[in-house]
Order: sequence, then C-alpha cells, then structure tokens
Amino acid sequence: MRGKVYLVGGGPGDPELLTIKAARVLRAADVVLHDALVSEAVLQTVRPHAQLIDVGKRMGRKGLAQDEINRLLIHVAGYASTVVRLKGGDPLVFGHAAEEMAALRNAGIEFEIVPGITAAVAAAAEARIPLTDRGSSSGVVLLTAQQAAGKPPVGVARFAAQNATLAIYMPGGHYREIATSLIAAGGSSETPCLIASNTSRDNRELLWTSLAGLCSIEPPEAPALLLIGEVARCRDQEAAVSVLAAVHASVEVQG
Repeated sequence: MRGKVYLVGGGPGDPELLTIKAARVLRAADVVLHDALVSEAVLQTVRPHAQLIDVGKRMGRKGLAQDEINRLLIHVAGYASTVVRLKGGDPLVFGHAAEEMAALRNAGIEFEIVPGITAAVAAAAEARIPLTDRGSSSGVVLLTAQQAAGKPPVGVARFAAQNATLAIYMPGGHYREIATSLIAAGGSSETPCLIASNTSRDNRELLWTSLAGLCSIEPPEAPALLLIGEVARCRDQEAAVSVLAAVHASVEVQG
C-alpha cells in the first residue's frame, strides 16, 4: 500500500488561521510529522488516534537531518493511508518543501500541497500595517538570515536601494549584522523596522524600532520575523509611545 502525503501549512500558530482544507486533512490524518514551530493548539486539531511524530529542529538540540525526514516520510507512507507533513507557516516558504517533494517524486508517492498563512503576512496583519503600499513599497522580498552549512551569508545589502519591504525570516542573532549591511549600502538609519515574535500566539510580541535601533536592541523570543521598510512604521499611537519610551530607557542605561 502507498499512502498519500499532504505537505500542510500550519500557519503562524492560531488554529483559527488554518485553512478549511488544512483542518479537514488534519482531522483525517493517520500520521502527522510536525515541525517544532507548530503550536500545541494546532496539534490539538489532529484527530485523537493519529500518530504524532516530532521531527522539528530546536536551538541547542540536534533534530533529524532533512535526509532522515525524507526517508521517514517515505517509510510512513508505506503503511499509512493519509500522511501529513505539518509545517509552521506555509510549506513553500523556507520549509524544505523542495527536498521533500523531490524525495516523494523519486519514491513514486502521491503528494499534495496545502498552503498556509506565512509569517510575513501574519505579522503584518497583527501589527495592522500593509506589506505593500502604493506610495512607499512596490513589492515584498522574502529572505532568511539562516543559510545551509557551507553557504555564504545572505546578501541583504543588495536590496537596500529597492523600493520594497524586506521580510527576513529567522533573523536569530543577526540583527546588528543586517542593520549595518543595509546602512553601509546606503539605507537610512531611520528606516522603520518591526520585529514580530510568536505571531498570533498568547505570548506574541511586536517590537518597533529602526535600522539604527537594531544595532543595540535586545531581540525578542524566537520564532521571530523582521520587517524592514517604510510600511513597518508604527501607526498605532499607543504602541509608538511605549516603544519610544523603551528606546529612551535603553539609551540612558547605555549612556
């Protein structure tokens, strides 16, 4: 028997942001292989007797290598009718979907992609800002600050002069590096930035700053996403005031 594999986007964490199709597939799944970033609330939508397999990678703890996940997917599809590979956000955005699709094709296993709400869209919605704007941003560039072993660092500087919003996934501890690269390439130090942490979850946090502020800011808890560009300017007065006070306090402590 060969089962069917669904690569499903689990969205940012709020189960109400799952697509109807994603929720239906999760209720029908025999086996669910899920990433570490998939929220517990989303996992609770899986049918009670399904087999849950955590294949996620975590900071400070080695997880399964991608080749091992590929082999596990193929193995599970050999005994389960409906297999879900559940990923945070959207499976096609920094989700290793290319490797998994290639492995499934080579093994002759049927698969389907079920899109999910990606972090950049969820963060912008939570912050009540646009990702594009006719007056300031004609596009969105999706980047990641994390590269595979042996790959050179992401060259964010080449996007400094573009009329686009930069959405940087998994910024990790690279905030200062990102900011200095963009400023050195001609970006304004006052360019608005937003760091969104744990989007749509109970412990969510929005941190508004600028490129200059990124150089000294204490980053929030992962998972986080960094938005850079004029659209990332805080438009809510109450939030703007609270962040401005925090920035002043930080400057005073450093001084």
